[in-house]
Amino acid sequence: MADNKPHYSAQEPGGPSEQPEAEEHSMGCCEICLFIISLFLVLLTFPISLCVCIKVVQEYERAVIFRLGRLASGGAKGPGLFFILPCMDNYIKVDLRTITFDVPPQEILTKDSVTVSVDAVIYFRIQNPILSVTAVTNAHMSTQLLAQTTLRNFLGIRSLGEILSEREAIANELETTLDAATDPWGIKVSLLYYCSS
Repeated sequence: MADNKPHYSAQEPGGPSEQPEAEEHSMGCCEICLFIISLFLVLLTFPISLCVCIKVVQEYERAVIFRLGRLASGGAKGPGLFFILPCMDNYIKVDLRTITFDVPPQEILTKDSVTVSVDAVIYFRIQNPILSVTAVTNAHMSTQLLAQTTLRNFLGIRSLGEILSEREAIANELETTLDAATDPWGIKVSLLYYCSS
């Protein structure tokens, strides 16, 4: 049986690394009623409703807005003020600053059957807030677990001499592999350092 699913590479147009578009759809009867009720409540409680409807995101944050569970048109909002309708809109703040985490020491059996303890430091940031919310449940934890697994698998096929002598080349290759794997999640791995003992 032929697989009818499209196959994408990370660089192909239309692939998973592109930002998903909010689908244009006509509002149904329930959506129109809920929109009118929400707008009526906002106007009825006007001065107080501003505290609920107007939100602020900082320079380093973006807000991904969902209207009745669907991605709202216009992409991620911010920095600055944005408006949400109560009972209709839900938003998730995404931090775009670089995140650093230590990969705990990993016991790795090298190709020449030597056990070595390796730990690493990884720097990454979210470059596409919409993908980081819609493509993966927990982008930070997923990146950390992927980094641990990739580190073990990557260094397990090398000898101790290669791990010690080709440290910079291996780190660059690891960084490229991690970056390609996290690209569909909207995450950019910018630096990776490892050391062995």
